[in-house]
Amino acid sequence: PGEPRLRGASLCLATAAGRMAKATTIKEALAKWEEKSGEKAAEALEVKLYGQVPPIEKMDASLSTLSNCEKLSLSTNCIEKIANLNGLKKLKILSLGRNNIKNFNGLESVGETLEELWISYNLIEKLKGIHAMKQLRVLYMSNNLVKDWAEFGKLADLPNLVDLVFVGNPIEEKYSSEGSWVDEATKRLTRLKKLDGIPVIKQVEEEAED
Repeated sequence: PGEPRLRGASLCLATAAGRMAKATTIKEALAKWEEKSGEKAAEALEVKLYGQVPPIEKMDASLSTLSNCEKLSLSTNCIEKIANLNGLKKLKILSLGRNNIKNFNGLESVGETLEELWISYNLIEKLKGIHAMKQLRVLYMSNNLVKDWAEFGKLADLPNLVDLVFVGNPIEEKYSSEGSWVDEATKRLTRLKKLDGIPVIKQVEEEAED
């Protein structure tokens, strides 16, 4: 405890302070990953670019080579903006935890395929743009900065969302301390089956589907 919000950013702050090495580019990270894995990035179903030293700062155009990729991990870097995903036509799982991402801009290009988004330990306060994720089933976004129900309510625009982790956001901390988080959250997201890792127990009621 103490400074959970800084966990993702601390590596970046240290790097910025030292600035001994320039950031790793996606192209360099891919070359390293190909050498280590023995796979060709353009053909691979899963590509792991997490925890680069020095960290990746930009999701640049080299990502467009990953046309076959279904699972991409870019966690534990210093990325500030989601970008250049339009070439990833088969992407189902995107891991971006522990970066410096502030919003969902840039995700719309994978809105038709993305099923899981892992984006915990970032700096997201507003959920604008999340509605483009029509196939999203799983959203792990613990330890971000969402603080009001108006923003949280935008998750109701995701018709397939069944598994949500939201612990460590100001809104969750406030209402959990009052004992009403689960009730308030599940009332707004009636399709949820799991909240913060715990199965949602529903009262028996008629499903009022539109």
